[in-house]
Amino acid sequence: MKRARSYSRVTKQALSIFGKLIKAGRLEHKLTATELSERAGITRRTLRNIENGEAGSEIGTVFEVAALVGVRLFDVDERTLATHNAHLEEKLTLLPKSVRHRKQEVDDDF
Repeated sequence: MKRARSYSRVTKQALSIFGKLIKAGRLEHKLTATELSERAGITRRTLRNIENGEAGSEIGTVFEVAALVGVRLFDVDERTLATHNAHLEEKLTLLPKSVRHRKQEVDDDF
């Protein structure tokens, strides 16, 4: 059974804006919902959910649909993205691999 999830107002607004950008891109490219959904390998219902800003679609699917209609996620060229990605990889190697909270020992010495 799928667990109900709540999203903040900011997240909902961001999804709505992103969905509208994707829909505007589709219309500017004169693509029907059927054409775009076929190119993305998704159903029309999934595309409708993305365009309506509904949460729940896989992030990779949403990014692929955005790329197909020309909605850029980052406003830089590929070389800059590669450099930025390399810097982030370096940063991640310096950070701990995971975060664990220490268990607090019980003081039962009365």
